[in-house]
Amino acid sequence: MVDRITSSQVAKRAGVSQSAVSRFYTPGASVSAKTAEKVKIAASELGYRPNILARAMVSGKSRIIGLVVAYLENYFYPEALEKLSNAFQERGYHVLIFMASQTAGNVSSVVEEILDYQVDGIVMASVALSSEVGSRCQAAGVPVVLFNRSQDMDDISSITSNNFEGGRKAARLLIDLGHQKIGYIAGWEGASTQRDREAGFNKEISDSGLSVFSRKVGNFRAERTKAATFEMFDKSKVERPDAVFVANDHMAFIVMDILRYEIGLSIPKDVSVIGYDDVPPASWRSYDLTTVRQRANLMVRETVNTILNRIENPNSSDPVKLQIDSPLVIRSSTCQKSI
Repeated sequence: MVDRITSSQVAKRAGVSQSAVSRFYTPGASVSAKTAEKVKIAASELGYRPNILARAMVSGKSRIIGLVVAYLENYFYPEALEKLSNAFQERGYHVLIFMASQTAGNVSSVVEEILDYQVDGIVMASVALSSEVGSRCQAAGVPVVLFNRSQDMDDISSITSNNFEGGRKAARLLIDLGHQKIGYIAGWEGASTQRDREAGFNKEISDSGLSVFSRKVGNFRAERTKAATFEMFDKSKVERPDAVFVANDHMAFIVMDILRYEIGLSIPKDVSVIGYDDVPPASWRSYDLTTVRQRANLMVRETVNTILNRIENPNSSDPVKLQIDSPLVIRSSTCQKSI
């Protein structure tokens, strides 16, 4: 096995002190251009790479952010993760991505693993956080920010769209278009996004003197969404919904495909469909989906600002609970109900 090249060997080859090599690899540290060039050449010749984790143990700062995500089927998350990674890199941080399931035990074990990497902070996307795990992170001095999730924990920051108002906007549009038999296909019921979107949707339906015509659960999963669509629009039923709000775009695309190609209904002539997220395929001609837009760029910016502020000012920054307005984007998957 080849021995790892050390900073002492680089310093000797470059003819500089070991502290000069250390400063060269420390963001924000002062080192002359002449010394920097010597270190750069020597490191290249020797094949040296600094041990970031070892440096973190000395400095207490790794400049690494742990990013936890539960699933990537939804187009919203790969795009958001790319934006988060780029935004952190622009601020001198790097991201380690960890996959988790929705179960509390799995999330707890993943967070324990992340803490072993001496991360400076943790962003949890599409993942619920238990109070026990939150306390463990606090005890380790590692701030946590929830991205596109919220929880009733006063000491944990969260950045979301205003899901309640988004749900209301979806219901309001369908009502204004003259629909009265309005269905809802829910996501995973343990998610705050699902809970708040449905709550807003139900409130607007109720305030208008109507009731939800049919409710099924797609669980944010493809196979379950297919089954939910067939159940809701069963051909044996005398009456079926004339409109449906789906808890996210990923499921809405599946609903549209089933309605058109399996059940034989026309969108929007027979059924108006609304989703939530406004991921890129929503604007494709084959879907042209009316949806509630999550402003991913703004959500990412606020998430990065929030966690870095808590890292850099651990004793002065209060937890942030931010809900970002989500506009309704109207396309051709919805239309006025025929009389």
